[in-house]
Amino acid sequence: MKKKRFQLIVEEDMAGLRLDMCLSKLVLQSSRSFLQKLIKSGCVQVDGEVCKNQRLRVKPGMQVEVEFEEDDDTIPLGEKVDLSVLYEDNMMMVINKPAGMVVHPAVGNWTGTVVNALLGRYPELADTMSTSSQRPGIVHRLDKDTSGALLLAKNPESQCKLSKAFADRKVAKHYLAIVIGIPKETHGEICTLLGRHPVNRLKMAVVTRSGKEAVTVYEVLNSGTFEGIPLSLLAISILTGRTHQIRVHMSTCGYPILGDKVYGGGRYLHIERQMLHAWRIKLPHPASGELVEFEAPLPEDFQKIVSKLNQQTEQR
Repeated sequence: MKKKRFQLIVEEDMAGLRLDMCLSKLVLQSSRSFLQKLIKSGCVQVDGEVCKNQRLRVKPGMQVEVEFEEDDDTIPLGEKVDLSVLYEDNMMMVINKPAGMVVHPAVGNWTGTVVNALLGRYPELADTMSTSSQRPGIVHRLDKDTSGALLLAKNPESQCKLSKAFADRKVAKHYLAIVIGIPKETHGEICTLLGRHPVNRLKMAVVTRSGKEAVTVYEVLNSGTFEGIPLSLLAISILTGRTHQIRVHMSTCGYPILGDKVYGGGRYLHIERQMLHAWRIKLPHPASGELVEFEAPLPEDFQKIVSKLNQQTEQR
């Protein structure tokens, strides 16, 4: 067993939270019952004193510290995997994740993930980062076959602040997608509820109840044909961050993402992955609060199709 120890200074925007809610910002992805168990067992200190009151309302400047034991086999191994770094400072880094790379270890993908690469680059993060098990530095995710800008935290303070920025919808996420077909309208907004597919639980679907609101805005940037198939290049912004949101919404509208074998776009052109790219991300910097924006260059397979569509536009 290995002891994990994390510290957090309560910020102004966390003032008034219950201690167990505050702890959820520190020990990410953990259940409320697990956090309450840590408090009751004396694993949590507030300003240097053990606190077993989960309902304690925290105040700005309080120092919250938690220490508990975690199985060694839950900690991912660091690996020497190259990362395409778009930006880095002592608080965070932004990488251009390649298609085919999983963000964090899970069943079937225990190695070769972004987390493995991050720990290979900074092995000390295994002990210092706030994580429940296998996700040090992770504040949001991209699907395995989606390429583009991925934000990573480098210390507990930034992980807390960045996670909160996502939760408060202060992070603007913009994607590029190549879809099958040509939408009739050049602009559109899709607002539905998303939930698990009623039959295939590995898929998401538009539902009429018991789902979460999902809002997707798109603009048609270009259209044409590629090897005889009508395609469109879309700029897409998501106002919510639901699992498979863009893929489900575009498929539901009749314009599935090219190469998406799960949601209907994999029957054409023998494309190996969905043509979805996390293009730009804009957020308040965790240290200064200043808005910063990063752009991820297009991968070669995506650019090849975009260039073909651009050529057709120039010839019109």
